[in-house]
Amino acid sequence: METILIRERYKVVRILYTAEDYVLAEAVDIQDRDTPLCLINLYGGALLHRYGRIYADLRPERCPDFQRVFLEKETLTAVFSDQRGTPIDRLFYQGDRWSWAERIEYTEQFLHAALLLEDIPPEIGCAVLRSENVLVSTTGKTVRLRFAVLPMEEMNGRELALLAADQVRKLLPGRLTGPDAEAAFSKRVRQGAYPSVVTLYSAWRETREQIRAGYEEWDEKGWIKKGFILLKRLVKRRRAA
Repeated sequence: METILIRERYKVVRILYTAEDYVLAEAVDIQDRDTPLCLINLYGGALLHRYGRIYADLRPERCPDFQRVFLEKETLTAVFSDQRGTPIDRLFYQGDRWSWAERIEYTEQFLHAALLLEDIPPEIGCAVLRSENVLVSTTGKTVRLRFAVLPMEEMNGRELALLAADQVRKLLPGRLTGPDAEAAFSKRVRQGAYPSVVTLYSAWRETREQIRAGYEEWDEKGWIKKGFILLKRLVKRRRAA
């Protein structure tokens, strides 16, 4: 590929995605020796003015991964720090095997990251909460959000909350072996009971220790008692459904 240098600073090493009036690229900041890898979002044509307004009030103190935005040659360029990890859908799916402690930790990590999106424009936050941008590091036990800000129709805080809830459902599916507190929380998440990420995070913080205590109590029980409990839960949850 021919070398592309943006503003004599960002050397494009890979084109990740293209659409009408939009390009997503991975680049190296040749002026930054410490954290050279970055993510470049480029907008042109019909998207230029709309995303110019969206990015106008974005500041690094409100979004730590945001580096800068600038206009050059009829193209708006938004630069973010890059993140590494495995997309959530490749790790959390029906039939997967994760310990309850790992699920609690990843849920906490994700919701803490999603909470920071409340302070930035929803067109950016909603794009970031697409499944391919929710990256899980199994070695560091962390969840990071990748700012691949693909063009989306006008979004709002409610859409942001629904997208966050969709990711939480993957992390906490409300399994039969889980405590009633987890099943109740997961049901409210599925029903869209939380109108914002703030209320979703608040509900999680109120429920988290109940879920942890329920699993710890479950681990202490013998197999026969577990069988009776599972049967009772199955009947109870089918009635509730």
